Amino acid sequence: MSWAPTGSPPRSPSTRAATNSPAGRPARAARPTIFPIHQTTRSYQHHRKPAIYVTDTSTQTLNAHTSELDRAHVFHSWSAQAALRPLVIAGGLGCRVWDHDGRSYLDFSSQLVNVNIGHQHPAVVQAITEQAALLTTIAPSTANLARGEAAKRITDRAPAGFNKVFFTNGGADANENAMRMARAHTGRDKVLSLYKSYHGNTGAAVVATGDWRRIPNEFARGHVHFFGPFLYRSEFWASSEAEECARALHHLERVIQGEGVASVAAILLESIPGTAGIMMPPAGYLPGVRALCDKYGIVLILDEVMCGFGRTGHWFAFQAYDVVPDLITFAKGVNSGYVPTGGVIISDAIAATFDETVFPGGLTYSGHPLAMASIVGALDAMEAEGIVENAARIGRDVLEPGLNALQAKHPIIGEVRGVGVFWALELVADPATREPVSAAVMARVKAELLGRGLLPFLMENRIHVVPPCVVTDAEVAEALAIYDEVLSLDLLA
Repeated sequence: MSWAPTGSPPRSPSTRAATNSPAGRPARAARPTIFPIHQTTRSYQHHRKPAIYVTDTSTQTLNAHTSELDRAHVFHSWSAQAALRPLVIAGGLGCRVWDHDGRSYLDFSSQLVNVNIGHQHPAVVQAITEQAALLTTIAPSTANLARGEAAKRITDRAPAGFNKVFFTNGGADANENAMRMARAHTGRDKVLSLYKSYHGNTGAAVVATGDWRRIPNEFARGHVHFFGPFLYRSEFWASSEAEECARALHHLERVIQGEGVASVAAILLESIPGTAGIMMPPAGYLPGVRALCDKYGIVLILDEVMCGFGRTGHWFAFQAYDVVPDLITFAKGVNSGYVPTGGVIISDAIAATFDETVFPGGLTYSGHPLAMASIVGALDAMEAEGIVENAARIGRDVLEPGLNALQAKHPIIGEVRGVGVFWALELVADPATREPVSAAVMARVKAELLGRGLLPFLMENRIHVVPPCVVTDAEVAEALAIYDEVLSLDLLA
């Protein structure tokens, strides 16, 4: 890849040993690096406050001041507020982030699995800056060059027969609008989705979600859930991938029939369920779902919000499974979240439904120029620098063998699964029974990883290994060493 950071920002020497050098282990070189173009032009230095922030902090550090402001005024998502002590992040570059005191973290979370191109990629920052100087906002009813260029770049990477994009503000409202399109296209009401899934936290998207987050939010109508294939914890008493796949497809067909074929508008699936555990579908599952949709006249919506735009080593995860959906939802990796955006890629057949019929949806900030410019910058850079290919190679040649070696060494790892830079380690208290480790164990795992300078993504009893697509062999080696060290602790005591 041509995107190669050089140099280093200032670092607080007094924090290095405490954060990155546990007793008995040499300190790792974990400093964030700075692109040459930033060494003279970057106004923000993480060891001092940017000029735009004018609050007097003369009596406290910026870390303390940031935490104080956060505690006083910021209401956090998915959290009981009183116990929160959020990690302070002041800056980032490539695969690293750091706080105001110079503590550096290797970001193996990609934040919320969205920073595919890495932090502060100069091409994306430049695209946003240039667009901001030209036009910062315009209504979605207008034609805008950045919007058109972004849509063309997206459809160029989609399968044949996808030529239109409806832009949203994120992944949840992308799924909302895809379901709306499917219902309008079919004249039917129900949407089927997996119990082990996450589709966003807006009205219908959170009800389509299968996990616990839908429970306090079930106010939208017409949603039905079903079980999908996951051999490690099979709902179908299967003993092989082929058996799991066949039984899962039979179960889905019976749900369709039980709900009434004429009432089912869409099946909404993550191509690879991400937050639920990076559960790799058996080879025949997605084609089997496609066949059921064709048989019963159902729209197939594939949610690529988390797994799309390079994370699996493909532009879209479904491209590895010989299947083409009717609607594709996206967000996150399309511009790595530099500006909030998302959307629906629409097949020609469904787009034609709205040639003479009004589509009943729209958003004030849909296709926002800054977001569109960031998409253009990100996709062009990913293409030019071989970033998708890098994700595929890292997964195949570095992460897969490295994570399998960890499993062979540590019985606490019950299963390793994934592809590209999209992996999960399933942690178990007992390999024989596959009993998940406790929340207390996971809390300790998180603390130990952070203490060694690795920012993790943890869900339930799993470590999700999800670095940016630009991650290097050396950074993976550094992370694997940290995982190894933490998993060598007596975590189950």
